[in-house]
Amino acid sequence: MKILAIGGALRKESTNAALLRALQPLAPSGMEIEIATLHGIPLYDGDVETESGKPESVIALDRRITEADGVIIASPEYNFSIPGVLKNAIDWLSRKSQPFNFKRTGIMGASSGNIGTARVQYHLRQTLQSLGAIVMPKPEIFVARSAEKFDESGMLTDTALEQSLTKWLGAFHDWVEKKH
Repeated sequence: MKILAIGGALRKESTNAALLRALQPLAPSGMEIEIATLHGIPLYDGDVETESGKPESVIALDRRITEADGVIIASPEYNFSIPGVLKNAIDWLSRKSQPFNFKRTGIMGASSGNIGTARVQYHLRQTLQSLGAIVMPKPEIFVARSAEKFDESGMLTDTALEQSLTKWLGAFHDWVEKKH
C-alpha cells in the first residue's frame, strides 16, 4: 500500500514535517509512506493556468496523489485555518484532473497551542470533501504543545503520541483497504 504524506508547512523544522517522518517507521506491514513537500508550487493564477496550464510542480504532485492508494495531510493551523501554502496547492490540484476525487485521505496536525489543530482539520475536511476526497472520520490526531513531543532534531520523544500514531495508522490502513 502506497501512501503519500503531505506537510502543510514549508519550514524545514516544522513539527508537522516531523510528525510525518515519525509515521514512517510506525507504518503497518505493507504500508509505505512517502513524504511530499509543497516547495516550488507558485501562487494560483487563473491567467497562468489559461496561458500555460498547471505548473510542472503541481502536475508532479497531482501524479503522486493519483498514484497513491491514500493520502495523509499533516498541517499546522494558521490564524484558525488552513495555511496559505497548503490551500494554494489544493486550489491548483482542484483544477481539471481532480486527484482527490474518491481518494482515501487522513488528516492530522501538530501545533504549539493547547488545542492542537482542531480548527484547521475542520476546514480541511470541508475543503477536501468538496473535492470528492473520502476523509477518515476517526480516530483523530490533534497534537498540542508539539515542541514538547519532539526533540531538537525533530525526532518523536513522546511515548503516548507514538502509541496514538500507531493506532491511527492501523485505522488508516483499514480505511484505505476499505475494511471500515
